[in-house]
Amino acid sequence: MIMKKYRFTALALVAMMGMSAYAQEKLEATISADVVTNYIWRGQKLGEGSIQPALGIAYKGLSLGAWGSYGFTNSDDTKEFDLTLAYTTGGFNIGITDYFFTDKDDEVKYFMYKAHETAHVWEANVGYDFGPLALQWYTNFAGADKVNKSGKRAYSSYFELSAPFKLGGLDWDAALGVVPYATSFYSDADGFAVTNITVKATKDLQITDKFAIPIFAQVTANPSSQKAYFALGFTLQP
Repeated sequence: MIMKKYRFTALALVAMMGMSAYAQEKLEATISADVVTNYIWRGQKLGEGSIQPALGIAYKGLSLGAWGSYGFTNSDDTKEFDLTLAYTTGGFNIGITDYFFTDKDDEVKYFMYKAHETAHVWEANVGYDFGPLALQWYTNFAGADKVNKSGKRAYSSYFELSAPFKLGGLDWDAALGVVPYATSFYSDADGFAVTNITVKATKDLQITDKFAIPIFAQVTANPSSQKAYFALGFTLQP
């Protein structure tokens, strides 16, 4: 969930489960795992080589997903476990995600929700998928959010435009992400900042007549932090 697939959002849940934008009439479930050379999220590098399992269920537009990231090349990488509740109807989607992060020694308590002590971050998202272009807005509204220039809760937000296209026999996705106002949550943005310019290509590697492994590569630039990344990965899904 690299790019939006690496985190559970309403759009990502629909994409992962292979559903249309319209509500399905029966309960559907899926399990998968991404293996990536770098964990890149919204223009930020959050880890080295990682395995990222996902589990989701959906019914009539309502979906619940679990997602994690666990570094296997660097033991110091933060471990992550996220839960997302989302609703999609037509091109419209809305959702809430609970992000949870632990340190390398797993000493952080999951059921600690006290202000200024919790390792959870709660984020709301809303967006619309027009087909050739998708718009998505995300805002942290509770938990361990970072601060603005005044040292107060930033209600850190992120806005992204993404567009799928086909070129040279590959499936592509281009994304442009911005942080609208100051927050230390996104690469210490001190105001409006372009933090994510990503181009991603995916190709199915056909193993048998009935089984294929999607392989993807992406280039990401973060003008705000003056950094750029290249990542490669593949998805395992029954």
